[in-house]
Amino acid sequence: MIKKCLFPAAGYGTRFLPATKAMPKEMLTLVNKPLIQYGVEEALAAGITGMAIVTGRGKRAIEDHFDISYELEHQIAGTSKEKALADIRHIIDVCTFSYTRQIEMKGLGHAILTGETLVGDEPFAVILADDYCVAEPDPVLLQMVRLYEQHKCSIVAIEEVPREETFKYGVIGGEEESEGVFRINQMVEKPDPADAPSNLAIIGRYILTPDIFDILRSTPPGRNGELQITDALMTQAAEGRVLGYRFKGRRFDCGSVEGFVQATNHCYENYYKAG
Repeated sequence: MIKKCLFPAAGYGTRFLPATKAMPKEMLTLVNKPLIQYGVEEALAAGITGMAIVTGRGKRAIEDHFDISYELEHQIAGTSKEKALADIRHIIDVCTFSYTRQIEMKGLGHAILTGETLVGDEPFAVILADDYCVAEPDPVLLQMVRLYEQHKCSIVAIEEVPREETFKYGVIGGEEESEGVFRINQMVEKPDPADAPSNLAIIGRYILTPDIFDILRSTPPGRNGELQITDALMTQAAEGRVLGYRFKGRRFDCGSVEGFVQATNHCYENYYKAG
């Protein structure tokens, strides 16, 4: 039922300067695979084949990555290196990619609204590539798609964080209806710990219903003058139409250097080194 996944990928990645001066932060690699490819693979594992990417200036490497490189493939044809491209060739074969540019950086809500032309009038997923998630046996987005099939409303992935770190996240308040599933009645963007409604933080996985676009258009700028997706979701939550899902799995914050190194070590030990 969810056919498209939106990837906001126009940010500057300033926490990784100078590496991101000329390279998209989404192309930073965990061992030998860029962050955004892990996100695309997660979407594909959830049955989604339409990848919609909101890019910006200096992001052409993303488009080139999800395309065939004839010269490279000719050079390594028939060698042992050919198998290194098997995963990305499979993605290219089964997925479609569409792109649009976010001209100005005005917050996650604005990035999602920019993607409306790629998504259309249908429910869709959102993955923030710098939140790298691992889960077995089912990837996080697949868990959320199955929940959407039951409830047919917007869903945000949440996890418990130390209360002193709530200022880094959008934080929810709500009633737990079943194990790990919360009916949201409050969302606060990056609250001070004393003002946080809980320690349940929103991470970079969403499923959104298409009315979110009209809501975003009528939502005024919020914190830091940006269009916040949490403000738009609160409009839906006021009608009881947003769930928070405490997913089964582990998230690495690859938007921070510490989280990126932890994710790299995890990938090396569990996937690359293990063969």
